[in-house]
Amino acid sequence: MDIRLKRAYETSGRSDGLRILVDRIWPRGVAKEDADIAHWLKGLAPSTELRKWFGHDPDKWSEFCERYLKELESDDASEDLDTLRKLLNDHKRVTLVFAAKDTEHNNAVALRDFILGGQL
Repeated sequence: MDIRLKRAYETSGRSDGLRILVDRIWPRGVAKEDADIAHWLKGLAPSTELRKWFGHDPDKWSEFCERYLKELESDDASEDLDTLRKLLNDHKRVTLVFAAKDTEHNNAVALRDFILGGQL
């Protein structure tokens, strides 16, 4: 399974495979027609409360991941998780698209680790 990560502000490429936006809010300044997003799975994004609490503070990363994974196990995320499972089964490569400036501490990184760790 090839799961890549890319900021929404980077140009899409053929090597991206299927592009899935995993943020709750559409990235500012990115035109939908230019984003090349195949699916927008808002239910896979952390809650607004969790996102604001985290604030991309690397010192909160471990706790953010724990809280975020609990949210992914909730009923609110179940429909989009089912969709993601199907997409991963149907495509050799997917790119999880996110807007955060921090490319190491964001929900797409945590989601990829969740998937690759066999929790999906």
